[in-house]
This record gives sequence, C-alpha cells and structure tokens, in this order.
Amino acid sequence: MNRVDLNTPIEYLKGVGPKRGEALRKELQITNLKELLDYFPFRYVDRTQFATIRSLHDGLDSVQLRGKIRSMSEAGKGRGKRLKALFEDDSGTIDLVWFKGVSWIKSSIQIGQEYVAFGKLSRFKGRFTMAHPELEPFQNQTNHNKLQPVYHSTEKLTNSGLNSKGIEKIISASIQGVKGNFPEIFPGDLLQNVRLMNKEAAYFHIHCATDDNLSKQAIFRLKFEELFFLQLLLIRHKMISSTKMKGHLFFKVGDQFNTFFSEHLPFELTGAQKRVLKEIRRDMGSGAHMNRLLQGDVGSGKTLVALLTMLLGLDNGFQAGIMAPTEILATQHFETIQNFVKDMPIKVGLLTGSTKKKDRTVIHEALKDGSMHILIGTHALLEDVVEFQNLGVVVIDEQHRFGVAQRARLWKKNTVPPHVLVMTATPIPRTLAMTFYGDLDVSVIDELPPGRKPIRTSHKFDKSRLEVFGFMDQQIQKGHQVYVVYPLIEESETLDYKDLTDGYESIVRRFPNYQVSIVHGQMKSEDKDFEMKRFAEGKTQIMVATTVIEVGVNVPNASVMVIESAEKFGLAQLHQLRGRVGRGADQSYCILMSGYKLSQDGRKRLETMVETNDGFQIAEVDLKLRGPGDILGTQQSGILDLKVADLARDGQILQLARNTAMDILKQDPNLRKPQHEGIKRELLELSRNRPNWSRIG
Repeated sequence: MNRVDLNTPIEYLKGVGPKRGEALRKELQITNLKELLDYFPFRYVDRTQFATIRSLHDGLDSVQLRGKIRSMSEAGKGRGKRLKALFEDDSGTIDLVWFKGVSWIKSSIQIGQEYVAFGKLSRFKGRFTMAHPELEPFQNQTNHNKLQPVYHSTEKLTNSGLNSKGIEKIISASIQGVKGNFPEIFPGDLLQNVRLMNKEAAYFHIHCATDDNLSKQAIFRLKFEELFFLQLLLIRHKMISSTKMKGHLFFKVGDQFNTFFSEHLPFELTGAQKRVLKEIRRDMGSGAHMNRLLQGDVGSGKTLVALLTMLLGLDNGFQAGIMAPTEILATQHFETIQNFVKDMPIKVGLLTGSTKKKDRTVIHEALKDGSMHILIGTHALLEDVVEFQNLGVVVIDEQHRFGVAQRARLWKKNTVPPHVLVMTATPIPRTLAMTFYGDLDVSVIDELPPGRKPIRTSHKFDKSRLEVFGFMDQQIQKGHQVYVVYPLIEESETLDYKDLTDGYESIVRRFPNYQVSIVHGQMKSEDKDFEMKRFAEGKTQIMVATTVIEVGVNVPNASVMVIESAEKFGLAQLHQLRGRVGRGADQSYCILMSGYKLSQDGRKRLETMVETNDGFQIAEVDLKLRGPGDILGTQQSGILDLKVADLARDGQILQLARNTAMDILKQDPNLRKPQHEGIKRELLELSRNRPNWSRIG
C-alpha cells in the first residue's frame, strides 16, 4: 500500500473525484485527508451478529440475516415499479423490497444462492419486511465480522453517492495508506497511567473497529486528547496571567470589614459564603491578580459576598466598583449596598445613563479625590471621564452581557489592574465552567440563606386557568403580589404583543378590584421603570410582563410567578423567572401553564422545574437537552470545534484530562522536557489554528 500524505486534497482520494470533493468541501468543510479522518462516526451497527427470522420483533432497528432467496416478483409500472424477493433461513421467511434500481438489482440476484441481508425492519399487513437492504453473497461479505460505523450525511452528499456507507468506503480505502503518519504525541508513562490506546491505532479502530471494546478504547483516546489540549491551552493561559500579572496586595482585614461583620451583618453567613470569602481573601493576599467567577443561584447571597470583598479593598486603601448590565440591576445593587452600610462612614454612588449632569460632576470629583468609596453603575463606568483615585476591586454582574473589550477598559482604570470578581446567577454545569471559564478560578455558593423556603412549583394545563386565578386571588388577599409572564418569540413580536395585551385585558376583567401593571420590550425605558417602581412599592398587585423582568427586579413581597406558555421557554429562563419570587420569608409559588401538545423536550423541561429548585441540576439537564453552544450563546466560539468529545456527557474524561494537563504543567511549565516534545508541537499547532476564545476577564 502506498503511503498517502495527510494533506492530500480530498478530490485526489480513491473514490472521491472533483464532484464528490466539491460536495465534501461545501457540506462538511472537509478539504483534505486529515480532515476526512477527523470526521468520526456517531454510532456503530454490530455486523458480527446474525438474527434469525423467527426471533425478529418490533423493538429491533437494523438487523443482519443470513439465508437464501427463494423467489422474486415484480409489481407496478414505470416509477411505481417494485421488486419483492422472498428471503428464507432455517426459521422462517421475510420479504425484501426494492423501489429503485429494480432492473439492475433483479439481474444481480441469483435464486438459491446464500446471501447476507442487512437493513431496517418495517411491517406491511402484519408481516415483517426489509426495504432496500444491503445484499451481498455470503462468501464475499466483508462486514459481517466487524462493527459498521455510521456517519452523519446530508441530502446533497447522499445525492453524490456519499451517504454513510459511501463515506465509510472512502475512509476505509484511505486509512490503510496512512500508517506511520500519526506520530504519538503523549509520553509512554502517560499512555500507561491513563490506559490510552496509541494515536495511530485509535484512528484505525474508530473507523474500522472489529469489536466493541476496541472502538470504545479508540473513542476514549480521541476524546481524552481533544479535552486534554483544550484544558492545556486554558491552564497555560491562566498560569501566564498569574505570573506576569501582578495584583494589588490586600494584606490586612481592617475596620470596615470587621465593623460590618460584627455589627451590621443582616444574618449569619452560610457555610458556602464563608468558603467563598476564604478563597477570595487567599487570592487578594497572594500578590497575584484575582480573576474569579462567583456562581450562585438567585437569592443565594452573592451581593453580600461582593460587598465583603469590596470592604477588604477599602480597608487596604482602595476604591471599589460594581458594573451591572441594566439600570434596574445597578439601582437594585445600589439600594441593597446602601442599606447594608447606611450606618457606616462609607460613601456609595450610582452612575447610570439616567444620572443628571450635575450629579455626574459631583460623582466624578468624589472619585478623583477618593472621598467616594464604592461606585455602582452600568456601562457608564467605562467612560474615560470616570477616573478613580485608586481602584482596587471590580465586581462584574452577569458578565456574559458584557463584551471582552468593555471589561478590558475597566482594567485601565488603574496602573495595576484591579482584582476582578465576576458574578453570575445563571448556573453553569461543571464541564462548561471548566471549559469556558477554565482560566478563571471558580467559586460556587450552593446553599440558600437560612429562613428562605424552597419555591413550590406546579405544572397546570390551560383548563385549570380558573383554579389558578382563584389561587392568585387568595395570595393577593393575604397581602402578596403576583407576576404573570408571557413568552417572547422573536419570529413574531406582534403575536407576542397580542398575547400579552389579551392576557392583560383578561386579568383586568377578572381582578377588577386590583391594580395591574404591564411591562414589555416595546415600552420606553422610563415607562417600564415607572411600572416596575409602582409594583416594587406595592401600589400594583399584579405585574403582567414579557421576559424583561427575568433579571433585576427584587420584590420580596411577590410570592406567585405564573408563566404562560411555559413550554416555549428554555430551562435557564424558566429558572431565572422563578427566581423573581421566594425573596421574602413567606412561602412562594411558581405555576407553569401550558397547552396539551408538548414535545418530548418541552415535557422534560417542565418536569425538571417541578422536581427541583437546584439551579446546577437544572443546568445539567439543560446542557443535555440543548448542548453547550445554545446555553452560553457561543455558537461562534472555537470551543465548539469539538469533533468527538461531548461536554454534556464527558465530564469524567474532561476532569481526568484537566488533572493530567495540570500535573504536566506543574512539573514542566514550558514543556521543555524531551518527553513533552510531542505535546508542545501539537499545542503550537492548535494555538495557531484556534481563536483566542479563552480570554474572559
């Protein structure tokens, strides 16, 4: 067999040619042999097993039979012509049927010869049939001793003769010629310790496995390698940042922190909050720049941890800032923090797009002379005119709403970049946190403050609307308030608007004695703020809204969240909306309304919401249902170039790959040892070809 170069253009491979080559380039972005071999099968069909006709049952998908053709018959004319063959083994008979290529197939079949038939089962008039089976004489059969790989194809590829079987033939014809073209990149001790198949064998057995065990070993090897380099890139980036980027040294815990902790803390910190604070204090006392992600469900006490972090900065002679994505959220942080420190000598400011010019001037001067200690705001914090005397800590809330360039501008507010604490109430599954935020240290607040009651969630069909209205009435009579949320479907904003206004009118009719607010995305921001303020002050009892209230409204008195057409929402959004209630000491409720027609995924989402309040558990289910790209809105990210690994299901391999990468970098940070030459070479190649998606802070 002649050796084939991995860079050979796709059209020059045996069985491809210009037409198929063009189809592969356009449909799968495969341009050469290496990219073809990196196009892995997504499942296998076991061709080592033969079924008997008597053992067939409805639960089977594709089956392989060994027997003889006893007779053939044709029916129909022209395009409606079909060929039927009676196939027999020792246990019974089955009909094989073809609707295309009838004349050619008929001429190639010999009655009485032994064949292997492979295909999907179906039933016709109570009898099993197999349409368009693969049929080969038993003595010529090449597949019956192996697992047959199944590849994703497209309509255009299939029309070019490149269905799964066609792709398999090309790969099978090419792979023998690349022996010796896959030098091993991992050292021998790593292969042994992690029990990895060598690279060349992995490529061969993922495409041409002769048994299930070999295919599993090949898949494990290739998944591990992919995730190993993903983590290696992130960890190296983090190591370089921490050694090259010095941070402010917060060496003391002083009066502000201690006074607040001993005299003004509204409730005792949870174990999770204490653990996270220890991690933050360790970072800030190390002399290196802190870049930490703080995850915690809605209401878990992230703001309190952020305030204590900022007080550490104040005690060490620095100022602090919080940047939030919306005015509502910034104002909420301002009111919360102002209330926390109202009896302390700490000056807190609020800067948003609505701040009046004369107030801005006062804030700017107070920041410059150091008399303002904490500034809370929106994108307005990024303006060049906003100059701190000595900014030491920055808290960024819901960081995915800000671009990298915007965050980087905050760093320039001091000669030594301030410590950064990134907060999110969107729980991120561990595998995604390790991958998307692998160059940040991750802290998690995974328990709610004492006294908070879990929200009771129920799913009701539309026929129960009167019952739900009655429940809303009971809760309002107890002095509580209610949200009613309608979905926003981008394709049809006018339809949403109609749904919302119809819903609003029916609620006004049903509750004539109560005040009802309405908030939606087409309102002017001052009108939205006015309505939200009325609700927050208790002047209206019911808030009818679209998802604009998803983030940033804190009304502890609201105890009921009704979500209309709940099946149209994603899990993360449902969880965020539910988090708008349950903020006070009273029992809160979330009612998911839906129609009867539910997709399998829609039903799973609603069941998950009813079963658990745990945001991380919900995020794991969401990851399995939607995949990583949709969850973080990162379809364009280089992270999703994964060819074989699956972040939703390969958490254990990811952890193993991460630990292995960390061990190697601890003993050989610059990969200079001879045994790491292959890893270094591969890393350089990947660094050249991938976008720098790992920069977060």
